[in-house]
Amino acid sequence: MDWKTPDFIKRCPTNPILDTGKVPYDAAQIFNAGFARYNGRYVCVFRNDYGRGKEDFAWGKGKTNLGLAFSDDGINWSVESRPCWDAAWLNDKEIRRIYDPRLTVIDGKCYICFAVDTCHGVRGGIAVTEDFDKFEILSIAVPENRNMVLFPEKINGLYMRLERPMPVYGRSAQFKESFDIWSSKSPDLKFWGESALVLAAENMPCCNCKIGPGAPPVKTPYGWLALTHFVNKVDYELKAWHPGWNKAYYGGVMLLDLEDPNKIIGIGQAPLLVPETDYELDGFRGSVIFPGGMILEDNGEVKIYYGAADTVECLATADVNDLLKFVKNEI
Repeated sequence: MDWKTPDFIKRCPTNPILDTGKVPYDAAQIFNAGFARYNGRYVCVFRNDYGRGKEDFAWGKGKTNLGLAFSDDGINWSVESRPCWDAAWLNDKEIRRIYDPRLTVIDGKCYICFAVDTCHGVRGGIAVTEDFDKFEILSIAVPENRNMVLFPEKINGLYMRLERPMPVYGRSAQFKESFDIWSSKSPDLKFWGESALVLAAENMPCCNCKIGPGAPPVKTPYGWLALTHFVNKVDYELKAWHPGWNKAYYGGVMLLDLEDPNKIIGIGQAPLLVPETDYELDGFRGSVIFPGGMILEDNGEVKIYYGAADTVECLATADVNDLLKFVKNEI
């Protein structure tokens, strides 16, 4: 696979922008974070895995909480002195951990989509906060569903989200892990329905495995820009702390219709972000890029935040016009 990141994508020269060295409490991996502009600052809620490291990796070892960081420029980040959310604080024996946050600001409040490991499967949840100290859980889906991202406004009077169910038994053996991108709608962010297939994994360019949403979509005059992630399995072991790791993750992008986001009006035929740097190729899970945040600035610059190697958090930038050309396959 000889893909390369397009030249119009610029990695931040100070990458990684968040790593364990910036966290003032126990931390082993900082990744799969959500980002937003909120109340005049950039805010980041990140997944923090701790209690295990490169030399003592073992399944079932380690814990997870969510950390909080702020920035004035979206590049240099200051991490708060304590985690902002931990499943242990819920006093719910069914919920084991909360992770992989995605942030969307709607009508002055910050909504957080998150994954939940429970005793009976992986679930996707939505909560709301105004201070990142108290989180009100609005809904948690049935298993198996995750990677949820909210659109930043109602569409035709309804809230909308992209999501990634995991129908292991609903697929043939050939496509057992070919998970797809779906959508659902809600009148109140609590009750969800009208679910529809948006993009099947077999229709994702450059992909031989599962796909899913990346960052919450960004509105442009031409459609909703939506980042994706997609996976290619290889028949050899990739460099990683994780024994036997053989999945390379890439970032992709598509353009959805403004009035009917179930309709794809453009999609990049090549990866938007390819693992190429040392911090993307080597870590807990090497050769992994997982986009989780996208901010469109007033000057047309798009900040793309992504987890690298499931170990650190990084930033790349692009001009919005180049992204629109890319999804239209004009560059």
